[in-house]
Amino acid sequence: MRLSGVVCDEAMKKIVYFHGYGSSGASGTVEMLRKLLPEYEVLAPDIPVDPQDALPFLREFCAAEQPDLVIGTSMGGMYAQQMFGFRKICVNPAFNMSTMSKVLKTGVHKFFNGRKDNQKEFRITRETIQHFNMMERQQFKGITGFDRENTYGLFGIHDNMVNTYDTFKKYYSNARRFDGEHRLNEKVLRTEVLPLIRQIMTK
Repeated sequence: MRLSGVVCDEAMKKIVYFHGYGSSGASGTVEMLRKLLPEYEVLAPDIPVDPQDALPFLREFCAAEQPDLVIGTSMGGMYAQQMFGFRKICVNPAFNMSTMSKVLKTGVHKFFNGRKDNQKEFRITRETIQHFNMMERQQFKGITGFDRENTYGLFGIHDNMVNTYDTFKKYYSNARRFDGEHRLNEKVLRTEVLPLIRQIMTK
């Protein structure tokens, strides 16, 4: 198996990355993770738009791939939290997508990055928002002792889009703040995310 020019053997540890809203598995964050972590296989699926499709799809994906670690940012962090039974890092998780009216707007929108199915646009309806709301009410049900010990939250102190640190702390103790904003950049990846990944992987 080849990944970004690197030959992957069967023993290579596996990371699954969940992207944010309107993005794809071809995001810049995925490219940076693969560049900075050549010793790991980094998989990044395109997440379906509607949570009624997305959540079962992601659970099946993780069940099939059996990753050593799941990482999610923003909306992807919200989904990552629900991958019970896996070690995970939630970066600025958007646990309240349905109330983010400036982000989750009805209408037709363009994807930020290319998708495997070549779709350029997606539609958000009132029903889509309702599906997010229904899922959000259930998203913390099913947490086990393993999850409480192996779920980590990273929260940018300058994040002006979501503020879910206190919500995360109600369920998990491994939470820390970092000097950054909502979106990840290479500096934050190098100084905050990578050290945590290596800490978890060598635990």
